[in-house]
Amino acid sequence: MILLSARDLTRQFDSEPVFAGLGLEIRAGDRVGLVGPNGSGKTTLLNILAGLDEPDTGAIDTPRTVRVGLLEQQPNLAADRTLWDEAADGLQWLYELQREAETLAEQISQESSDTLLRRYDTVHATLEQHSGFQIDHRVAEVLEGLGFEADEFHRPLTTFSGGQQARASLARLLLTDPDVMLLDEPTNHLDIAATEWLESFLVRARPAMILVSHDRFFLDKVVTRVLELRPDRLDSYSGNFSAYRRQRSERQERLGKQARKQQAFVARTEDFIRRNQYGQKHKQAADRVRKLERLGDIEQIDNFSVPPMTFGEPARSGEIVIEAIEISKGFAEPLFEDLTLRVERGQRLGILGPNGSGKTTLLKTLLGDLQPDQGNVRLGHNVELAYFDQGIDQIPDDLDLVEAIRPPNNPDVNPGQLRSLLARFGLTGDIVLQNFGHCSGGEQSKTALARLSALNANLLILDEPTNHLDLWARDGLERALCEFAGTVLFVTHDRFFIDQIATHVLVIEEDRCRIYDGNYSQYLAFRENNESDTSPPHPVSSSQAAPKARSVPEPVENDSSQRTRQFPYRKAVEIEAEIAEAELRKEELEEQMADPEIHRDTDRMTRLVGDYEIVQDELEMLMAHWEESIELN
Repeated sequence: MILLSARDLTRQFDSEPVFAGLGLEIRAGDRVGLVGPNGSGKTTLLNILAGLDEPDTGAIDTPRTVRVGLLEQQPNLAADRTLWDEAADGLQWLYELQREAETLAEQISQESSDTLLRRYDTVHATLEQHSGFQIDHRVAEVLEGLGFEADEFHRPLTTFSGGQQARASLARLLLTDPDVMLLDEPTNHLDIAATEWLESFLVRARPAMILVSHDRFFLDKVVTRVLELRPDRLDSYSGNFSAYRRQRSERQERLGKQARKQQAFVARTEDFIRRNQYGQKHKQAADRVRKLERLGDIEQIDNFSVPPMTFGEPARSGEIVIEAIEISKGFAEPLFEDLTLRVERGQRLGILGPNGSGKTTLLKTLLGDLQPDQGNVRLGHNVELAYFDQGIDQIPDDLDLVEAIRPPNNPDVNPGQLRSLLARFGLTGDIVLQNFGHCSGGEQSKTALARLSALNANLLILDEPTNHLDLWARDGLERALCEFAGTVLFVTHDRFFIDQIATHVLVIEEDRCRIYDGNYSQYLAFRENNESDTSPPHPVSSSQAAPKARSVPEPVENDSSQRTRQFPYRKAVEIEAEIAEAELRKEELEEQMADPEIHRDTDRMTRLVGDYEIVQDELEMLMAHWEESIELN
């Protein structure tokens, strides 16, 4: 059954249309992913399908009984409602039936009649069919699934953040249960646990749906068809997001081969016509002219632009980049306690945890913006860090993009170089002369990432770097970070991004933090295979057991052919040079600590002792790395 269809849709705001001539059909059971770069008109199309906007040309056909519901990116909520009121509004018709059933039962108890009994039976059957006797349970289930606590249910909406209000709007739509759901970025503001719950809910849900999302894991789990939005058409692909990418690539290759064959045929035919149009074979030449005239163009699929992002070649840091010793931090209540963590050069550490678990606070504590309540954090030798703030508050709104990325440590860099850097992050033309505050969210995120590149740091600390980036910009960022020679700490809810980037993941749980080697999928596999195991490979902290930093690997005395590497491959001569540098720093620190004057300055002496311990740890690790290199290289 066709629930919604559109034909010849065109929408234009400026001189060029956003899209033109679009057509689609949505049938019962469809779960469709709508993909396309930022600015391609995905939100505009959803608004037209929902009846909130009018197309310039074309029409939408929906049967009279079909209900269409839209989740907007920025919902407009009533200020006088509680969270429960907002969510339960999606089941208002069932609440009304409940009240009618109670009224009918009371009337029947006083004066029974066939009319009242028939109506009561109809209402009762409808309530049973739609689980109308467990309405409160359904509301609570959805709110809890989207990450709300029971003690928040009856708080006024005005006391929640914008992200929490967006989740309340999503709860209402899910409970409304329309025939067609139009979901615009439904995973925004959801942590990983809530996103996984939503995936399961949507896969089981009755309505057909069109989803706009940049979450590739989410699209893989939920959708059964993908529509790629082009300016002049919607290309349809069966299957999930991974199937779409595979089919698109195969189709692109097939059409490319056909186009090359056609070009070769045209070249041969034109050569034949040129040689024979006035000779004995002029009739054949004329026939081939007509064939060429009838020859149509073969449709080609152009690639969407993936910005060639890069973070340059930073200076080399020490082997140990960050060392946190038994740090704790909290505000009204503790967020993490007794956390010990060592980050080594070249690692890309993804930090996972529910909303409100302290991920951003941990990043800011590690980079020094916040002081721990106890414990201490030390940066290693020659570490230069750069921080991407998810709120993008570090760049003034009144700066144009060229000036916004000018590095303070190199103020003389010329505008041409800065423009070239912005171009590598997908920002070209007049957009670079706009003020930062007037740019879209995606443009602001790309500008902030370009600013990090300009700083040429060897430690990148990224808080939700994929926010506002489309699928192709995320591809570019993933490639740039994988090629980056420095160290990366990042927080994100994009599981696909974690899979592509992370060499380790730090998981913040309710009573402890644990670190796992590998990416998100490897962490999931370990968790599934060891559900009863409370001692994973690298415990970072625990409220029950004293936390320990990962120790330096001991040499394994066995056949080198059977030994697995503990460190990345490096030439022994490179490690020897670093050992010499570290030993020289150790000697310099020993000389300073031997100075009687230093002992009168307690703060300076404390810093020297801390630096000395870092150098000692680094030397131990370098020696272990060198021994492994000698044995296995």
